[in-house]
Amino acid sequence: MKTYDIDVQRLKSVKHDKGLIELSTDVLVLPRPVRDDHPASSCLRLPVEHARTLVILLKQQLAELDKLQPRSRRTGRA
Repeated sequence: MKTYDIDVQRLKSVKHDKGLIELSTDVLVLPRPVRDDHPASSCLRLPVEHARTLVILLKQQLAELDKLQPRSRRTGRA
């Protein structure tokens, strides 16, 4: 399995289309050396302000998707 270090440098936009949420970003992707003491997985690094922005944008996108669902299928509602 190939692993990578992904450094988010800039969030550009977030949009949803047909059940997918698409993030437009500027990222730096570098191969990650495999070490015996760490499990093989990729690592996403982003500054705190980008993480906070990402959470806000994702909440907005999910709220818009919830509006498209019939009232009986919305999560957490009776």
